[in-house]
Amino acid sequence: MAFERLPAAPANFDFALGTWHVRHRRLKERLAGCAEWVEFSGHMSTYTVLGGYGNVEDNLLDLPDGPYRAVALRSFDPHSGQWSIWWLDGRFPGRLDVPVVGHFDQGVGAFYADDGLNGRPIKVRFLWLTNTPGQPRWEQAFSGDNGATWETNWTMDFFR
Repeated sequence: MAFERLPAAPANFDFALGTWHVRHRRLKERLAGCAEWVEFSGHMSTYTVLGGYGNVEDNLLDLPDGPYRAVALRSFDPHSGQWSIWWLDGRFPGRLDVPVVGHFDQGVGAFYADDGLNGRPIKVRFLWLTNTPGQPRWEQAFSGDNGATWETNWTMDFFR
């Protein structure tokens, strides 16, 4: 059964709807001066929920040491104009990551959170780059110095 999209629902994540192949590139270690990247493939499927005020992204990540599933859950707050994005890793089903929060501006979605890595506080940034039609890109970066510098540690390139 398909649900109706509400007329005022945001279209920011419409570029991600449907099924995609994914090329992942991830640093082996984060915020450790590591320059060794691990590359692997995956698949992603995204559909709307909440009448278009949210969406769910279902992922299969084919890591070299074994595949796993994960879900991104996104919801839009019409009062603040901000999206919140949560990540649920299927290997740790009882733990939902801290949401990154932000918005889109001229084809770039920037989302931020305060989190921790190995017992130290960090800032997390997700970027969605959508200026090239049909070729979205996602990047994750961490900052150990309160946002003064950022280390991009994971990229995802999507193609049909």
